[in-house]
Amino acid sequence: MKYVIAIIQPDRLDDVLVKLEEKEIHLVTVSPVLGRGRQKGIAEIYRSHKEAGTLLRKVKLEIAVNDNFLPDTLAAITAGAHSGQIGDGKILVLDLQDVIRIRTGEQGETAVG
Repeated sequence: MKYVIAIIQPDRLDDVLVKLEEKEIHLVTVSPVLGRGRQKGIAEIYRSHKEAGTLLRKVKLEIAVNDNFLPDTLAAITAGAHSGQIGDGKILVLDLQDVIRIRTGEQGETAVG
C-alpha cells in the first residue's frame, strides 16, 4: 500500500480529479495549503488576483492506494496537473504500513478500498 501526497496548483484540481475518476480512483482528500518552492518570492496571478510572493496558494491531495493502483494514480495526477510552468507541483509517494476502516474494523488492503 502507498500513501500519495500531491501538491498542485489550485486551478488544476478539477482536471486532476477528472483524471483520477477516469482511472477509478475515488478516495481522495483535498486540502487548501500555502507553500513555496523554487518560485520563492515570485508573485503569481491566481483568478485575476496577484498573490503575495512569500507563500503561494496550493492544493494538497492525499490518496491511499493499493500497490496495483499506484501507476494509474501517478499518471492521472501528472496528466491533470501538468501545465509546463514552474510551480506545477510535486508528488510524494510513501509506504503505508497499515490502514483501518473504522466502521467495519477491516485492515490492510481491503480497508483502502
